[in-house]
Amino acid sequence: MSSSTPRGYIKRYDDGDRVNHWAVALLLILAALSGLSFFHPSLFFFSYLFGGGPWTRILHPFIGLLTFVFFIGMVIRFAGDNRFTAGDREWRGKMGEMLKGNKAGMPPVGKYNWAQKMVFWVTLWSLAVLLVTGLVFWRPWFAPYFPIWAIRAASLLHSVAAVVLILGIIVHVYAVIWVKGTLRAMTRGNVSEAWAAKNHPLWHREVTRGK
Repeated sequence: MSSSTPRGYIKRYDDGDRVNHWAVALLLILAALSGLSFFHPSLFFFSYLFGGGPWTRILHPFIGLLTFVFFIGMVIRFAGDNRFTAGDREWRGKMGEMLKGNKAGMPPVGKYNWAQKMVFWVTLWSLAVLLVTGLVFWRPWFAPYFPIWAIRAASLLHSVAAVVLILGIIVHVYAVIWVKGTLRAMTRGNVSEAWAAKNHPLWHREVTRGK
């Protein structure tokens, strides 16, 4: 345990993890707002945050590209902990108990539960689709190399992936607010032992073994 971790707390994320996370969070917000400004005329006012329509059109793809690059940093750090296991299938089957607030009736989980892992992989695949489709209609760099039908299909897939990603992030934020003590992990890097034992008992047992 790190000497900077208060007594009764467990280190969950180091400084690099948290900087990476908040960079992705900020970039996702900027990408969403700039992208939504082109989604419907009623949302065009978001473009004023980026200097108007032309500047938003220029900046949006670069923001999206940076978002993907920074998220790959999170994939490198956390992909191993987000692999699905047999225990995740059991947890998914009893997710109704979690929604009722009956955490005692849930199977023990490691560092992440099934829902958290789903958000992680949905975010990765949504960003991958957004990257590929965005490249197809990114003018003036790549769009001229693709037929109009491909550009239209890419635009539709881009919009669908964006909606899926935004919904996934909303679920993530709601879960952080719902499970008290979770936000501390990404602001201070540690969580209370009581929180860990209650929400991630297998991970708690692993990190406190021999303590």
